[in-house]
Amino acid sequence: MSERIRELVEEPAAFVKEGTQFLKRCTKPDRKEFIQICRAVCTGFVLMGFIGYLVKLVHIPINNILVGGA
Repeated sequence: MSERIRELVEEPAAFVKEGTQFLKRCTKPDRKEFIQICRAVCTGFVLMGFIGYLVKLVHIPINNILVGGA
């Protein structure tokens, strides 16, 4: 029984220890890295928007053909 209790106490302690080690290793991005991340995110937004637009552009005529233009 005491082993079970010890296990229940050790799990959160290990989690907190690993979490603090992770946060100590994290650093704020410098200006160059921040701009690079922003460009990558912006490119992703533009690409996903363009793909969504193309899908919608193809979907409308196909839907009209299937439904019968009602």
